[in-house]
Amino acid sequence: MTQPPKPDAGGYTTVSTRTAYENPWTRVREDIIIRPGGKQGLYGVVERGDFVVILPLWDDPDGPRVTLIRQYRYPIGKRMWELPMGMWEHRPDATPEEVARGELREETGLIAGRMRNAGLLYQGAGYTTQKGRAYLATGLQQGPHEREETEEDITTHIVTLKEMEAMIVDGRITCMVTIAAFGLIRAQGWI
Repeated sequence: MTQPPKPDAGGYTTVSTRTAYENPWTRVREDIIIRPGGKQGLYGVVERGDFVVILPLWDDPDGPRVTLIRQYRYPIGKRMWELPMGMWEHRPDATPEEVARGELREETGLIAGRMRNAGLLYQGAGYTTQKGRAYLATGLQQGPHEREETEEDITTHIVTLKEMEAMIVDGRITCMVTIAAFGLIRAQGWI
């Protein structure tokens, strides 16, 4: 005899689940659930691998500077200011720091002497399982970038830390992962 499913920590019971869509980077599943109040519902969940976001900080006598990237984001049809970030779907065994070092080198050509893990953040816990780690990269050296075909339009820009903060305040930086990483690293007292 099969036991009925038990509620999770939030009181939700998953009755059934099915994959609605899948590609190498993303899986969308639909779960039939029973909410804590007893009503049945449907929950769509986007499953994606873990990511990293890196704030590359240059120690400059005139004040700290940050390397930002600009990249076209197809879903919204415009270029965005962002910190370097990404995930390695081809290397699920890589540590978050390995991914952070690799993504930084890939997108910007930067090699970090030190990588500090500022903490965990969830991209959008209301619809996706994706989580990431924010890193502060220091002791930077410039080398050649190693961009993938999908990243060929990336450009890199060095701005003062003060200018980056102004870009967040005035709405030029609207990437929530970039803003969250900046806030997390600032809360650590590192910038």
